Amino acid sequence: MKITIAPYNPDWTNVFNELKKEIGEILKELNPAIEHVGSTSVPGLAAKPIIDIAVGLKNREDLDKTIKPMMENNFIYYEVFNEGMPDRRLYVKLKGNHHLRFPRIFSKGDIIPHEELNLVRIAHVHIWEYGTAEWTRHIAFREYLKKHPEIKLQYADLKKGLSKINWEHGMAYNDGKNDFIKREEAKAVAWYNSWFRF
Repeated sequence: MKITIAPYNPDWTNVFNELKKEIGEILKELNPAIEHVGSTSVPGLAAKPIIDIAVGLKNREDLDKTIKPMMENNFIYYEVFNEGMPDRRLYVKLKGNHHLRFPRIFSKGDIIPHEELNLVRIAHVHIWEYGTAEWTRHIAFREYLKKHPEIKLQYADLKKGLSKINWEHGMAYNDGKNDFIKREEAKAVAWYNSWFRF
C-alpha cells in the first residue's frame, strides 16, 4: 500500500477543533485534556491527512472508562494494541457512517483491513494519563518541530520519500520513520523540559 502525504492544510486545525468538542462532550465526566499532536498539528508540515489527538486523563485507572462511551459514539476501539502499549487506549474516527462497515472493536488476532480503513479514516485518538512520558513526548515533538524549521523540513522530506514505497501496511511505513523520530524525539523532550517545564 502507498501512503498519501499531503501538503499542509490549514483546515486540519478546524477538523481537530470539531473533534475536540465532540470528544470533550463524550468524556466530560473524566475532564480530559485534549491536544492536537502529530504532523497535522505543525503548520507547514506535509502529513498523512489523518488528525492525531492526544487525550490526557487525570488517573490511569480511568483509561478503561473511555471504552464504552467512545464506542457508543462511533469510534472504533483498537484493543489489539493494548498488549504492546498497556498505558494507552487507541480509537479511530471514520468519515460519515463508514464505521458501520467495520467491527466496533479490533482485538488480538483480528484481521484489520488497513487499506480500506485508510480511505475513510479521519483521526486517531490516543488516550493516556496526563503528564506521563508518552503524553509529554508527543507534546514536546510538536513544539520542537514548530520551533526548528530545519528539522521539520528533514521530516517532511523523509515522509515524502517513504510515500513512494509500496508498503505491506501502515505499521511498516511507521517503522521507516522510527530511527528519525526516536532520535529527534529524544532531543525534543530534553529541549521541552528545559524551556517549558520550569
